[in-house]
Amino acid sequence: MRIFTSAIFAICLTACAPVQVETANQDSTYLDYSLLADKNSGGARLIPINTPLGEFNVWTKRVGNNPTTKVLLLHGGPGATHEYFEAADSYFPNAEVEYYYYDQLGSGNSDNPEDPSLWETERFVEEVEQVRIALGLDATNFILLGHSWGGILATEYALKYQENLKGLIISNMVASIPEYMKYAEEVLGPQMPAEVLSEIKALEAAGEYTSVRYLSLIEEHYYPEHVLRRPLNEWPEPVNRSFSKMNYPLYLKMQGPSEFGVVGDATLKDWDRTGDLHRITVPTLSVGAQYDTMDPEGMKRIADSVQNGTFLYCPEGGHMTMYDDADRYFNGIIAFLNTL
Repeated sequence: MRIFTSAIFAICLTACAPVQVETANQDSTYLDYSLLADKNSGGARLIPINTPLGEFNVWTKRVGNNPTTKVLLLHGGPGATHEYFEAADSYFPNAEVEYYYYDQLGSGNSDNPEDPSLWETERFVEEVEQVRIALGLDATNFILLGHSWGGILATEYALKYQENLKGLIISNMVASIPEYMKYAEEVLGPQMPAEVLSEIKALEAAGEYTSVRYLSLIEEHYYPEHVLRRPLNEWPEPVNRSFSKMNYPLYLKMQGPSEFGVVGDATLKDWDRTGDLHRITVPTLSVGAQYDTMDPEGMKRIADSVQNGTFLYCPEGGHMTMYDDADRYFNGIIAFLNTL
């Protein structure tokens, strides 16, 4: 028994002894989490957020360690999750970009109070500011990257708090919902077979947005052409995982039920910041894609309208450009980050 115990003890000493792991760059601190408070949680943490209804927690997760380049990712929807951004794992670490996954209140791993009074753009802006403070981000390192609805949120944040930003990235979003609706009506719709568009319009007029027929038409004729340019059965797992967790009541209140714009009494219906873009002075990258649900020329106008803008054009991309034109998308973002 003593021999067995001694043997086990010796094995444990061997197994638990520190191991020196060689890295490609011995001088890099990108993977050094030793002094970071979240090192034992893999970078994940819950951040308490004050709202008009009290305190709730939102989920974030840090990847990497770079004191001068910290990117906070704002997912779309509204009501999707951080997960569809996971394509970044194949690009940002090689460039030593520190980045933060983040589920907005009501989404993904964050609390969901299920109260529509919290689903207002202005409140989400204040939420982002509280997240920034909790993560210790500031104008020396803080880059905000918003995709789709996240681009609206990033724009609104910059218009109120740009003194806290080192850089701004608006991805796959125009500066005007009416412009988005006009493009869908006048450009994207007519690209469909006439009989398909006619049936979709009839179903929308009847309020059949969740009917099997409406969804099948959208999935066959719209999603693979303009959302993510692959057959649905080939969509990446992180995208499917994120969309399967969509907070539909939140999406419905802010975006509305139609896939061709924002309709009804959706709160984003009249959103338009075209006339305010000139107020944004922080270095800004606008990302547009040829086959997006929104006009790439409208995304270029963002870069032309802010005071220090750059446009990244992705000729093979749809709305989820981080997948269907991934190399151009991420390499372009990294190139922009390297200029800051």
